[in-house]
Amino acid sequence: MGKTKYIVITGGVLSGLGKGIAGASVGYLLSSRLKVVPIKCDGYLNVDPGTMNPIEHGEVFVLDDGGEVDMDFGHYERFLGVTCKSSWNLTMGKVFSEIRERERRGDYLGKTVQYIPHVTDLIKNNFFQIAKEEKADILLIEVGGTVGDIENELYLEAVRQLYDDVGEKNILYIHLTYIPILKGANEQKTKPTQQSVNLLRERGISPDIIIGRCKELLDSHVKEKISRFCSVSKEAVITGLDVFNVYEIPLIFEKEGISEIIHKKLGIYSPPKLSKLRRLVRQLANPSKEITVAICGKYTKLEDSYISIIEALKHCGANFSCNINLQFVETSNDDVTNSLNGVDGIIVPGGFGERGVEGKIKAISYARTHNIPYLGLCYGMQLAVIEYARNICKLSDANTTEVDKRTPHPVIDLLPEQLSVTDLGGTMRLGGYDVHIKKGSFAHSLFRSDVIRRRFRHRYEVNQVYISQLEEKGLVFSGYTEDKKIMQILELPDHPFFMGCQFHPELTSKLTEPDPMFLSFVEACISRMK
Repeated sequence: MGKTKYIVITGGVLSGLGKGIAGASVGYLLSSRLKVVPIKCDGYLNVDPGTMNPIEHGEVFVLDDGGEVDMDFGHYERFLGVTCKSSWNLTMGKVFSEIRERERRGDYLGKTVQYIPHVTDLIKNNFFQIAKEEKADILLIEVGGTVGDIENELYLEAVRQLYDDVGEKNILYIHLTYIPILKGANEQKTKPTQQSVNLLRERGISPDIIIGRCKELLDSHVKEKISRFCSVSKEAVITGLDVFNVYEIPLIFEKEGISEIIHKKLGIYSPPKLSKLRRLVRQLANPSKEITVAICGKYTKLEDSYISIIEALKHCGANFSCNINLQFVETSNDDVTNSLNGVDGIIVPGGFGERGVEGKIKAISYARTHNIPYLGLCYGMQLAVIEYARNICKLSDANTTEVDKRTPHPVIDLLPEQLSVTDLGGTMRLGGYDVHIKKGSFAHSLFRSDVIRRRFRHRYEVNQVYISQLEEKGLVFSGYTEDKKIMQILELPDHPFFMGCQFHPELTSKLTEPDPMFLSFVEACISRMK
């Protein structure tokens, strides 16, 4: 296409409106002919979200290059089909670290280092460098938080300056706001949107498109009112409808005419291909069958902690035309097994630490002994090893040294390279690695390959000392590193479906290409339900 075009997405009124999904949907509609590269600007001072509690921040999404980034990158990868890079996630922690390093080197030649121009220039230079390196047709920039937050002021100033740097025909601003319907009034209220846009304009940015998040389609007179008070055309006021399935959003945006507006403003043409998406969305909306899957973890207070697992299950549900009811089971409670009555499948996701561990082990034991399909992800695989060691190998005190450093049977132990690690941020075994699959195993029949690549995030592994003892009792390790030092997949042959993986298959699953392990798990759940 030539010159890179820039689309900036900001948010107002309140956080959590779905800027990431909105941005991913816009990118999806433009990606048939154009290369869309997403950037997320986060205001927090952490270098990355890797050490944050998922209940506070949501899921940490792991990239193939080992970067720990905001969960919005999961939406970008699932919608756009791109493999994102950690440099595409700017945080104020990263920005200020680099500013300080440059100042110490003397890069600023004795000048007083200031927020403007030095910090804003650094932010913009990151944009330009990524656009150049990736040969991006569209750079999709999401500014985290809401207008008025002190944390994102420098990002807003940087994207304001972009207008002058790249020219008005090469940049478009989208603002996502909230349209509440007050109980009893039964009226779509526009005042929060008006005030939010005023705050944005105070910062020198006038939106070209306003997306109003609402539980109903925006009325024509509401669009007209927003248009008049916010100085955008009525056609550029788009409904961001509350939906059960986020994959409906691109279809709604296209119906509202957002593609045509963007094409005209930026002088581009990339008609969306929506037939397959429509079919899968239709199958998910009109399922022919239904199952219940329990997700047993300790971050269940915030479902965003497990968003990639939820989406991976939706991918399978769409492809099987199956409604998957999710039952979140808090494993810190004592009545874990009572909560599992009637479920068709059990997932124990990744996690860290001691809290909830024994509850997860009870859930795994319940799945194994009741022939309920089981999928263990990362920690869920490690705890399946512990459960098997305790109850089948009769190593009653078996444990992970993450929980009990003095256990007499450390069937799960620290990776050797982690012994000298002191910093917690970015020091795990992170990112994409090859998994070698054992021929003749169930895993080999699933993946139909001798080697697959998946993403990891762990410090502990199956202790090699206990592998032969576990295998003698029937546990099969069917995936491992090339040198067979790290076990990466386990399975039980005489079970309807019992698998664990040290990696996170949910991170690479897509609506049009569900992960085989999730797909087979859901298929087993459907068979059990029948």
